[in-house]
Amino acid sequence: MVFLWAFLVGGTICLIGQLIMDLFNKTPGFTLSLLVVAGAVLDGFGLYEPLIDFAGAGATVPITSFGNSLVHGALQEAEKSGFIGVATGMFEVTSSGISSAIIFAMIGALLFKPKG
Repeated sequence: MVFLWAFLVGGTICLIGQLIMDLFNKTPGFTLSLLVVAGAVLDGFGLYEPLIDFAGAGATVPITSFGNSLVHGALQEAEKSGFIGVATGMFEVTSSGISSAIIFAMIGALLFKPKG
């Protein structure tokens, strides 16, 4: 059952992103930004953690989870360090993901020839 819920929730998030691009003629960058902000807002209201508990990877793999991680880290660190913790908490939690993306993008750029 866990796999089914992960598939349905993750698929629904992806479906929402695809509908935004197709129905409203928005660019992938706009859609990506919108989904990150949606994940951040849902975490700000305390709704994303229950979704993660319910759907597991279906809620942690899509890009909405990045927004959730940013806000979650900022709020956690703000409780400990105050206002400066808002900035440091965001980067502390998401630094490994950002670093991985940069490293793998560089490797991909070195290994493959771009079109055009």
